[in-house]
Amino acid sequence: MDLSYLSNADPAAIDYLFKEYQKDPNSVDETWKKFFDGFEFAQTHFPNKVKAPDQKGGSFNSKEFSVLELINAYRSRGHLFTATNPVRERRKYSPDLSIENFGLSDADLQTEFEAGNECGLGKTTLSNILTHLKKAYCGSIGVEFTYIREPEKVNWMIKRLQLDTNTPKFSAKEKKHILKKLTQAYGFENFLHTRFPGQKRFSVEGGEALIPALDACVEYGADLGVRDFVFGMAHRGRLNVLGNIFNKPFRQIFSEFVAKEYEEEGFDGDVKYHLGFQKKVKTDNEHEVTLTLCPNPSHLEAVDPVVEGIARAHIDKNFEGDNNKVVPIL
Repeated sequence: MDLSYLSNADPAAIDYLFKEYQKDPNSVDETWKKFFDGFEFAQTHFPNKVKAPDQKGGSFNSKEFSVLELINAYRSRGHLFTATNPVRERRKYSPDLSIENFGLSDADLQTEFEAGNECGLGKTTLSNILTHLKKAYCGSIGVEFTYIREPEKVNWMIKRLQLDTNTPKFSAKEKKHILKKLTQAYGFENFLHTRFPGQKRFSVEGGEALIPALDACVEYGADLGVRDFVFGMAHRGRLNVLGNIFNKPFRQIFSEFVAKEYEEEGFDGDVKYHLGFQKKVKTDNEHEVTLTLCPNPSHLEAVDPVVEGIARAHIDKNFEGDNNKVVPIL
């Protein structure tokens, strides 16, 4: 039962239209007339398949629409209520996603709703629907996507989040690989801290997950056919990315911490965080890809449109317009 197109509808308004339709079918808009015609036809010919209207009020079971509104609210606003800050509670937004704000109550938690189909759960209790929504949209990973104007992309994201309730399940091999990249990230920063204690550095510490995340982008993207990755990033973690993603020789990275002349005359200070780099690397599955890190000064986000432009140029010049061969990462 796909009622997604009614997700933003006001149940009271639909109830009013249905009552008007019952008085005079021609009094409502032609599209609503066809909708109600179909509903009554289904009621008459398939009474076991369609829930009859509430006999007392002669209206739809409006709580089905309330649950649909609740589901849509989690999709559009759930990212505002994610548990992404382990240090302190995040900003409070109002109204929140409490079921009371959608005309529901604790008395409805064990009631089964057809709206569960919209979550890929089938007909199920409101309690199960809530558990699913909280895990998928309000966990430690938030996704803001309903602003996208292309329905196929929105639907793709919905299906992807429903696939594993936005909780990735890694194999033992994948977990070991993630641990390896985290260990590389930690070991690199620990060495710099020990060997160059007085040097200004922009450590990735606290954000070590960046390294396995970028590694996953490159590995998975290469498996899909991507052959060129263009990076634009801030100073923080830049050297770690160069060493553990780009495989830039550590000897070369460490030499930039000592009194060494730079090829770019006239630069000093944190120039090592401004420099770009390009290298061809082989992924674990033996795909050869080109990684490019764009040079950029302290105006960090100024590099983003540059990255997009370089990616566009690579697509046009090197891959004859094939968008699937190049991925810009900001």
